Amino acid sequence: MILIPALLQPDVQDFINRNYATDLKKLALGRNPFPEISWPDLLNQLQAKNKAKDKLPTWFGTEAIIYPQKISIEQTSSEQTAAYKATLIQGDTLIDLTGGFGIDDYYFAQYFKQVTHCEINPELSEIVAHNYSRLHVKNIDCQEGDSHDIIQKLNTRWDWIYIDPSRRNDAKGKVFMLRDCLPNVPDSLEFYFQYTDHLLIKTAPLLDIKAGLSELRFVRKIYVVALDNEVKELLWEIENGYSGPITLQAVALTKENETVFSTVYDQPMVASYSAPQHYLYEPNSAILKTGAFDAVSAIYKIGKLHPHSHLYTSDTLLDFPGRRFRIEAVIPYQKTEIKNHIEGKQFNVTTRNFPLSVEELRKKWKIKDGGKAYCFFSTNIDNEKIIVICSKI
Repeated sequence: MILIPALLQPDVQDFINRNYATDLKKLALGRNPFPEISWPDLLNQLQAKNKAKDKLPTWFGTEAIIYPQKISIEQTSSEQTAAYKATLIQGDTLIDLTGGFGIDDYYFAQYFKQVTHCEINPELSEIVAHNYSRLHVKNIDCQEGDSHDIIQKLNTRWDWIYIDPSRRNDAKGKVFMLRDCLPNVPDSLEFYFQYTDHLLIKTAPLLDIKAGLSELRFVRKIYVVALDNEVKELLWEIENGYSGPITLQAVALTKENETVFSTVYDQPMVASYSAPQHYLYEPNSAILKTGAFDAVSAIYKIGKLHPHSHLYTSDTLLDFPGRRFRIEAVIPYQKTEIKNHIEGKQFNVTTRNFPLSVEELRKKWKIKDGGKAYCFFSTNIDNEKIIVICSKI
């Protein structure tokens, strides 16, 4: 059990602030300077604070913050994704049934008059309540216990229910399904609709969109959220009774900007195809997760190299949600051509719809990693294996 008063002692806080970046393996071999606090608990504060430096800068920069076990830091939303998520929904009241370390609720509280944070772990609930006081947040009520019990006890209508279900430990190795998570959202929808008409559900990017839709009802929007080109979470907006088209949004966040690609799920779109022209485009990871590959071609009016290659090309340079390249050469995947242009040279290598992996290609053709030149090993519309040599724009 973490002893919050002991951790808040000035000399303990000073020790944490001076040592959070220290090599913990070396530090762990030393003597615990504060016997009233267990050494593992103190080392956990150092490790968690160090992890929070980039992921949770508001918490990191606030004095006397207490951190939970490191798994809670690893599993929590980053501040940037939490801040984006909070802009998607608004109202007077929101209840978070899976509060965790409370990053999402900190940002929801900036858009809702009252937020309720539910957490089944009493120690974590106490830590979060303490941290909100340090962060001067006054409109979040921390409730400890099972969220279904809490929502029945409070017995009120909410503008929104937010849920971030966690995968059960015994679900390892299985195909990721929402029914393998706690709480079991698909089986609890009717229960939730007694208390709200709107739910926002966060799931891990591992969940297949089609599989998620097979388990859920009344889905209005799906957001695929990527941070620095790594998909971090899927967000499912549910409205009780909704039966219209499902909006699919690929959201790419960076420190500098936010890019959103929007289409309608499963709406037939006609892609066009082309041989490589002057420019090559690789969609960002959020778009790749949506699977809306024909929509990219139709909306941006650019050609795909092949139905399964998911690379695009145009004669004129476009503003595109992903990486853009100037094509320097296109060569067939043939030994003579590779020896003349590729073998033994330095390239950034990517494969799209190609039978060999990047590692296999590097080994086979002795390609050095890095540099400013790029090689895309792919397949064209005539089912021929090609290599597109590019420079990044």
